[in-house]
Amino acid sequence: MAASNSSYDQTSAAIATATKNVEDFKVHVFSSSEELLEKLHEKWNSVKQQPYPAMYSSIFGGIILDPAMMVIPMDDHMVHRGHGVFDTAIILDGYLYELDVHLNRFLRSASKARVASPFTFSELKSILIQLAAASKMRKGTLRYWLSAGPGDFLLSPAGCPTSAFYAVVIDEDFSQCKEGVKVITSAIPMKSPLFATMKNVNYLPNVLSKMEAEDKGAFASIWVDEEGYIAEGPNVNVAFITAEKELILPSFDKILSGCTAMRLLQLAPKLVEQGRLRSVKTTDITIEDAKKAAEMMYVGSTLPLLPIIMWDEKPIGNGEVGELTMALSDVLWEDMEAGPETQRIPVPYV
Repeated sequence: MAASNSSYDQTSAAIATATKNVEDFKVHVFSSSEELLEKLHEKWNSVKQQPYPAMYSSIFGGIILDPAMMVIPMDDHMVHRGHGVFDTAIILDGYLYELDVHLNRFLRSASKARVASPFTFSELKSILIQLAAASKMRKGTLRYWLSAGPGDFLLSPAGCPTSAFYAVVIDEDFSQCKEGVKVITSAIPMKSPLFATMKNVNYLPNVLSKMEAEDKGAFASIWVDEEGYIAEGPNVNVAFITAEKELILPSFDKILSGCTAMRLLQLAPKLVEQGRLRSVKTTDITIEDAKKAAEMMYVGSTLPLLPIIMWDEKPIGNGEVGELTMALSDVLWEDMEAGPETQRIPVPYV
């Protein structure tokens, strides 16, 4: 009984201490919007370089240049239910690259997610071009979201008056990737085809997969589907060059059809014409065959190709950046810098 009383006394003391600490912790109450805005400005004034020079919000109905006001409503269903889609385009040398292709995929994703756009394709395109111009950025990324919209905290979006469109220009430096990286096979379950083939905001599996790789000293990971076929990386596609000089990308049936990956398939035949590649194709590829590849790479918008030289602690090919990988990277980078007007839209800076 004495021991029991002692345990009770210790628990009571711990509760009393915790209660006292709670009472000592005071939460500030902002008395006005002016006070809150001043606090937000203090935060952003301490930043050496503004990372988000411009944002568009359909909730506000225009472009925002003040970073303190670049916010979205807490009851937006994209925030608390993940009911939204997004996409990205790059700004390079004052041009928007592959904006139309990304916008088309964006609207396909929205259709799958059952989110109606408040704007037409042309209106969305015009908004993004004007946003890029207002940002004055000549190099960076342009990311945009379509949400079920604000309204309530319920599961169904029935209480949301209208969907919402947001976009932000990000001051992001990027250059052609020439150094190889290490990857691992992910143990995090990949998304089902329905969710993997739409670019939705539910990216927790992707985040955990990336963190899993970083924990093991790798750059990122590779997903393998339930049938043992190569799928994709956490936010990039993956490609292989076989010993027979075939460029192979996994089929897009269960994964996102990357815009850069699709452009690679259009441009790679140039190397076939030069006799440097034998063929270009998409097909199912097993992890066993993939690990026998002579070269391996990630494919994504700002890379455009990132050489992979080691997978699960074993070298790919000779363990060095492949010659054909860099040749394909050169072809893509040239397209980004000086491709046809169908691929590059000049930003009308004022």
